[in-house]
Amino acid sequence: MRVMVDLCIVPLGVGVSLSSYIAACEKVLNEAGLKIALHSYGTNIEGEWDEVFAAIKRCHETVHALGAPRITTTIKLGTRTDREQTMEDKIRSVQEKM
Repeated sequence: MRVMVDLCIVPLGVGVSLSSYIAACEKVLNEAGLKIALHSYGTNIEGEWDEVFAAIKRCHETVHALGAPRITTTIKLGTRTDREQTMEDKIRSVQEKM
């Protein structure tokens, strides 16, 4: 099943600068071959359910390995069975109505 996820991983106990942890997670997502779009407060991910969630698990493992003792993660996700839809499709649909 295809899924679109909005992922926000926040390492805790590592100070106020988080970009190196986020960059490490982005590398994991890229290496997984997933379609991703980084934005200012997270990452959109598009792919097969099992592949996406396996990569999210690897993100957690990576961020912990970098020294984060705690991580809080927010995940919003959506699936469709009536048709295939991409991240670009969703954006285009809104832009066409503006």
